[in-house]
Amino acid sequence: MRRVRVEPRKGWQQIVEEQGLVYGTPGRDAHGKPRPYWDESVYYEFDMPEILALEADVELLHSMCLKAVEQVVLTERYRDFGLPEWSWQPIAESWRRADPHVYGRFDLRYDARRPAKLLEYNADTPTSLLEAAILQWHWLTALYPDHDQWNSLHEKLVERWGELRDILPSDQLHFSWSGAEPTGEDGVTTAYIQETAAEAGFDTIGLPIEEVGVDIELERFVDLAEDPIQAIFKLYPWEWVLDDDFGKRVVASLPQTMWIEPLWKTLLSNKAILAVLWEMYPGHPNLLPAYLDQPNELTEYIRKPKLGREGANMTIVGAGMETATGGMYGEEGFVYQLLDPLPQFDDMRPVLGAWIVGDSSAGLGIRETAGLITDDGSAFVPHRIPTDD
Repeated sequence: MRRVRVEPRKGWQQIVEEQGLVYGTPGRDAHGKPRPYWDESVYYEFDMPEILALEADVELLHSMCLKAVEQVVLTERYRDFGLPEWSWQPIAESWRRADPHVYGRFDLRYDARRPAKLLEYNADTPTSLLEAAILQWHWLTALYPDHDQWNSLHEKLVERWGELRDILPSDQLHFSWSGAEPTGEDGVTTAYIQETAAEAGFDTIGLPIEEVGVDIELERFVDLAEDPIQAIFKLYPWEWVLDDDFGKRVVASLPQTMWIEPLWKTLLSNKAILAVLWEMYPGHPNLLPAYLDQPNELTEYIRKPKLGREGANMTIVGAGMETATGGMYGEEGFVYQLLDPLPQFDDMRPVLGAWIVGDSSAGLGIRETAGLITDDGSAFVPHRIPTDD
């Protein structure tokens, strides 16, 4: 693994906009100055044995996470996750029904010297998908057509939707996101996922979640044309859904209306799962020690809110590295995870976003920041795997 500087393509801004990247507040470089969110002036290079090892790690972590959900459901540990009590039984029922899932992203610390370490699992509403699946693939084929990339995301998403055609109640599939999300990233990500479902043969309809209607008399959700919603993909966090009366209607509609990602992923998208994993697999080479609500023996750690996003409300405690971020999370409680700082390449720190589709590893996206916490100032950079000449 190494970081390589390269000249960007001429007219790259127009190229990536035509490929769908019409959002993206600027990232920040090591001096705090703006840098493009999509930054192809650098890329990361891996050899194939590294990638094969990472692929195996991701599928193992995915399997461990599913076993952790089973453990939480069996022991009814929902209170540790800060979830409302009325949702506990429906979460268990969603898991026992095996409500279908599509995709997720593991955020990993990796430096090619030690095994990859799980930092967190974005199992419910992961973004940066278009960048990982489409933009960096076109970058590779334009500049390095004879080289490889860990990237079968598009094909596997289409394949996964094809598998779900026999499971979901209808060939009509709705796609929803929050129209209030200011950057447009959620809308673009949802539109791309909708495109992969259409390619798999679904009749797809997109609408903001604020425009999902309720037919009171027939007790069902409807779209703007008053057509019933039988299956819907939502890029909207379950913990937000469960926070109001709308969420109670959503949960009551299961499984007649199928919501994707499924309700049981409220457990995997919650950082409390990191502590459960450490309890179940202490000392595992792909895990960092993590504990609920107290640091225990850890003297250097990062404190993460169980439901935090974009690096908000995190506190780092470590020799010469004390820092904290603001935000609106934390009432639900915290997880304390061993501080294992992201490695430095030049003056930047990359986090590897390793994708899972269905139950298979599917690709890699890399975001990098100058600081210890990957936040909304990160930039997305591509990668390649040189092939033998």
